[in-house]
Amino acid sequence: MKVLLVEPTYYTKFPPLGLLKLASYHRSRGNQVKLVRGIKEDLKFNPDRIEITSLFTYAWKPVHEVIKFYHNRFRNAKMRVGGIYASLMTRRLQSFFPFIDLHIGLFEEADGYLPAYDLLNEVEKWKKWDSTILFTSRGCIRNCPYCVVPKLEGKIRSVVEDLEHQIYPDHKRIILWDNNFFASHNWKKMIQDLRNLGLPVDFNQGIDARLIDNEKANMIADLKTTLIRTAFDDLQEKKVITNAVELFSQSGIRRRKIFIYTLYNFYSEKYRSDTPATFFERTKQIVDLGCVSYPMRYEPLTALEKNHFLSPLWTDHQLKIIGKARRILGYGGAFPPYKGLVKKFEKAHSFEEAFSVYPLEKSVEPIGQIT
Repeated sequence: MKVLLVEPTYYTKFPPLGLLKLASYHRSRGNQVKLVRGIKEDLKFNPDRIEITSLFTYAWKPVHEVIKFYHNRFRNAKMRVGGIYASLMTRRLQSFFPFIDLHIGLFEEADGYLPAYDLLNEVEKWKKWDSTILFTSRGCIRNCPYCVVPKLEGKIRSVVEDLEHQIYPDHKRIILWDNNFFASHNWKKMIQDLRNLGLPVDFNQGIDARLIDNEKANMIADLKTTLIRTAFDDLQEKKVITNAVELFSQSGIRRRKIFIYTLYNFYSEKYRSDTPATFFERTKQIVDLGCVSYPMRYEPLTALEKNHFLSPLWTDHQLKIIGKARRILGYGGAFPPYKGLVKKFEKAHSFEEAFSVYPLEKSVEPIGQIT
């Protein structure tokens, strides 16, 4: 059987891991596979099956485009669509395309396979990709109302026992996509394996600050890491964040290497503590600690357009203030602990005063690298 794997042309920094695992799964059954990104007019491949992935719900248009194109091109091929959009908005997708099969959540049978990274050489965007992406665990112990992980992956569980055999030959770094690495019972062995491999490691999905203690901080410090990512989404976690930063710092990790995501514009009936004032307080604490604050605007799990949701506790003007401040006061969309920015936040008496672009302190350092 010939299987065509299709990645729509939405924005992403990472290759389609799910499709690469599906490729290995199909190869193990003797099937021939081909990977494409978007619409490929000159495709010299006549598939029996077409597998299409999807990302965030607001990136639905490129998904619809490839479904239409490849269905019209290969009428006899069976088509299946998976991924986040397909899992969260199955009825919508089927209302447009009743002829497709849908896969909801993880494809467990393929999840344990080493991704077929060799296929990336066929796609211009990914030809220079040199990193192994992997999950050592799936799921999470938390149930945050703004997160899709519990819906797609369920409860925490280890999925890797021997890390060495999960690294693709000649890859130069490891990108971990665990949603809560230290919540897994196998975390200590995974850290030891990462250290033995000696490759740079990126805890890309962030580290749960609530689980950090002295032992974990020291073990992370022994790894080759570029950034330490964590999140400060609720003001009630103020002591937790301070403690985690102190432990990282004591272990030898530079504070400017600690990158803290800061959720804003979130709202639910049970969660009404995200306001411009609390966002300012969280951001101020992060830069006071000498770390980098990265604002993350909330998107509803089933949003069909990006940046359209407006919390009842925020105004459109306030959201625009943050956007402008990120471009002018910050660097790369983040707020590093520049001396001038720290002083500006210290003197501010309100959210508007803190994030207003002018007047700007003359002592603000020149824009440069965060780390």
